[in-house]
Amino acid sequence: MTETIIVTRADVEQGAEALADMCPRMAEARALVGPLPLRRKPEGFAQLLSAIVSQQVSVASASAIWARMEAASLTTPDAVMQADDETLRAVGLSRQKMTYSKALAAAEIDFDSLGEMPSERVIARLVEVPGVGSWTAEIYAMFSLGRADVFAHGDLALQEAARMLYDLPERPKERQMRDMARAWRPWRSVAARILWAYYRLEKQREGIR
Repeated sequence: MTETIIVTRADVEQGAEALADMCPRMAEARALVGPLPLRRKPEGFAQLLSAIVSQQVSVASASAIWARMEAASLTTPDAVMQADDETLRAVGLSRQKMTYSKALAAAEIDFDSLGEMPSERVIARLVEVPGVGSWTAEIYAMFSLGRADVFAHGDLALQEAARMLYDLPERPKERQMRDMARAWRPWRSVAARILWAYYRLEKQREGIR
């Protein structure tokens, strides 16, 4: 595997400089938002479970649910498999997310091996698990594996940030975002960081946990 891995803030800044050089709008956004966060997260089951918890809820709600899950020690495959519905409901999981959490716990993913795979294969492996869609897999590849050239095309905050930054008449759909993001290779993960930061600045709320 020869993909660039983001490890430090210096790596993020390298990508941001490259994006600013290739796109005036990215340069404008970068100047407005200031230093970008590293956003590296640990690898493993708990991080992917956390991404499932974050699906289709606000950042604040996801953080609150995850805090309750941590307090209840519901962050390992064994703990999730052994928990009954009442326990999972008590920490804030919907019935659908209970199902997804147990599916992930039963999937027996070799998380160590994911780090050796190309991003496309990582995403393909993860989306085999019920409840792990493209967004969840992409977020894991971006932040837990540090891949520099992955983008969450279906993320609503990224789509809205792109609409504002590029003065688009309407928010781009996933297919349009894929087309736009090709121009940001090989630093699409850094472009996402810029857009999330821009979204936060313009909307005064977080776009991702």
